[in-house]
This record gives sequence, structure tokens and C-alpha cells, in this order.
Amino acid sequence: MDTVSLASMAGVDLFGMLATVLWYALRIGAALQVLPVIGGRGIPVRARLITTLALSAALSTVLPAPPPMGVDAATALGVLREFTVGIAIGMMLRLAFEAGRLAGELVSQGMGLSFATMADPLSGASSAVLSQWFYIAFALLFFTVDGHLALVGVLADSYGGLPIGAALPDVDALLEAVPAFFGACLRAGTLLALPVMMALLAVNIAFGVLARAAAQLNPIAIGLPVSLLVGLALLMLLMQQLQSPVDRLFGDAFTAARALTG
Repeated sequence: MDTVSLASMAGVDLFGMLATVLWYALRIGAALQVLPVIGGRGIPVRARLITTLALSAALSTVLPAPPPMGVDAATALGVLREFTVGIAIGMMLRLAFEAGRLAGELVSQGMGLSFATMADPLSGASSAVLSQWFYIAFALLFFTVDGHLALVGVLADSYGGLPIGAALPDVDALLEAVPAFFGACLRAGTLLALPVMMALLAVNIAFGVLARAAAQLNPIAIGLPVSLLVGLALLMLLMQQLQSPVDRLFGDAFTAARALTG
């Protein structure tokens, strides 16, 4: 009888621990679902699931246990709330990577590589090759500046500002924070591509003037290879100075993500 009682108690504790891990997995899994590099379509589903459960189990040991909830409408709303918070946190970082994608699109127009496309693991659609180059550069810099550790810190702190079962913060503040950071990402992507764009514009104008002065010069046959070589050289120089602005952009993304949960 005592053995059965002990087994039942152990089973109840085990299910309680599992419920705690699953509650934390809702927000973390939703964030990983939209995050680039360590989530999204570029990572297999099984790998995302293992990462979510491992991270949720680790955080459940240092964070307070969620309040008990029954099978009712309040629990369903709590699940939706956790998904909403997780997606909002992940979307902030995704917008930062979209700034790199925008820079690649702008540079590819001047280099004549807008027709060179490949599958984009972030969105599942086709995008310019240079957009993928910037995406890989942003991904490498993300791990270089310990962005993955900062992400774990943001997720852990989100439970302090917005515990499981708590009401969502002011929706108006949320709707204002997202467009503000979206504008910052557009500005950052444009500024990253601006030096290369202006240099390529000067090259294209120079070959246009030469083609106007000498009709036998073919601006497409001569100007396109030169623009491509100049663009590649400028991208090499840009890569050397890319860490500082990208680091600031990731810092702004984490700040915006923290602001979502108060």
C-alpha cells in the first residue's frame, strides 16, 4: 500500500513538473518559431522542439512555478497570451534581420544582381543572393556578440515583467513600439547599403557619360562587369565595419523586446 502511495505521489510530482515545463515552452516555442538563425523554417522541427523543451526545463528550475489552472476558458486565454508574447519577442529580432535583407536588396540593384535569386530560409520565398549574404553575415555577428545568450536573458526576464497568467500590458504601447522599431530597422538597412549604393551610382553615371560620348561603347557589356567588381570590393570593405552598426541594431532589438513585457 505504501509502495503504491509513493508511486502515486511521484507520478503527481512528475506531471506537475511536466505541466510547468509545458507552460514555459509555450512562450519560448512561439519565440523560436519566428526567430531567424535558431528558429523558423531554416531549422528542422525536431531540433526546434528539443531546443524549446531543453530551454524551458532549464528556466523552470530558476523561475517561479506558474499558478494552477484548470480546463476552462481562462486557461485557453492564458495559452493564447503566452503565444502572443513569444511571437512579439521573436518578431523584434526578426525585424533586425530584415534590415540586413533590405540592405542586400538595395545593393543588388546597383550591382546588377537583382536577377540572381535563391531560396530564402527565413521567409521560404526567393530573394536576392546579396540578401542571403547579409543574412549570413548578420547570423555570424549574432553569435559573435553573444546574441543567443542575450535572447535567453530576455526570455527569462519576460516572465518577471509578465508572469504566466498575468494580463497583457497596454495594447496601445505595444502597437506604438513595433512601428517605432520597424522604422529604426528600415533606417539601419538603408544606412548600411547607402555607401555602396552611392559608389555604384557614381560608376553607373560615369559609364553612362562615356557611352554618350562614345557611341561604340556598350554600357551593358562594359559597365555591368565593372559595377560587379566595384560592388564586391566595397562589400569586402563594408564587412570590416559591419560589426558595430549591427551590434547596435541587435541592442535596440533586445531593448524593444524587453519593453514589450514591461
